[in-house]
Amino acid sequence: MKILVLIKYVPDATADRRFTEDLTTERDAVPGVLSELDEYAVEQALRQVEAGVGTHVTYLTMGPPEAGAALRKALSMGGDAAVHVCDDELRGSDYLVTSRVLARAAEKIGFDLLVCGMASTDGGGQVLPTMVAERLGIPQLSFVTEFTLGTADESTVSARREGDGVIERLEAAVPAVVSVTDQSGEPRYPSFKGIMAAKKKPVTTWSLADLDLDPAVVGRSGSVTSVQQITRRPARQAGRLVPDEGDGGRQLAGFLASEKLI
Repeated sequence: MKILVLIKYVPDATADRRFTEDLTTERDAVPGVLSELDEYAVEQALRQVEAGVGTHVTYLTMGPPEAGAALRKALSMGGDAAVHVCDDELRGSDYLVTSRVLARAAEKIGFDLLVCGMASTDGGGQVLPTMVAERLGIPQLSFVTEFTLGTADESTVSARREGDGVIERLEAAVPAVVSVTDQSGEPRYPSFKGIMAAKKKPVTTWSLADLDLDPAVVGRSGSVTSVQQITRRPARQAGRLVPDEGDGGRQLAGFLASEKLI
């Protein structure tokens, strides 16, 4: 059972992000990390191997040269190999283009189960897993908190989805795409042994030519959506301090009422 995990290299969420003149992220301005939500996908893939139903885990990412650090982080947690799709022409790609590139790479790698996080911590669109599944023409189980591969012939994947007081039981034939939430299980920390071992694991880099993709269908030229405007979040204003001289509760109720919160 070959498991392929999609991961993303994103700007550190705690840093002050900046943007270039063409309204794309200025990656050199802030450090990058493996998307936190993707760590849950890595964890769940590794658990399948530990359960004896997964035999090989490969990580796939699309991004700048620095994105290799995200692959090494995933490999230090566990897994066998990684593929990095890296090409200058990919800059400015939207979700539709990204899904096209990742689907093409996934087909070339080959897999039985494709696992990913429910969203990335920089974009948060939550649409990429569905788009990749659609392009591959395979079923998708989304926003799951738990999944298991069939123990008999490994031809199915069963999952549990929780939300709004409802628990759903899902099942699909493999190959399939599974996106997991941050409630699926705490990701493991890389051990020193894992960090050292990751340095020797194979990481293959592919360009658009390796995927037989025309540069005209990727990047900003191939994207159908684009960012038109970016506005910096207003600075936080000082709160209002209300001295309590016995009527603090009344003042608080009056403030909430004036803001139509009660």
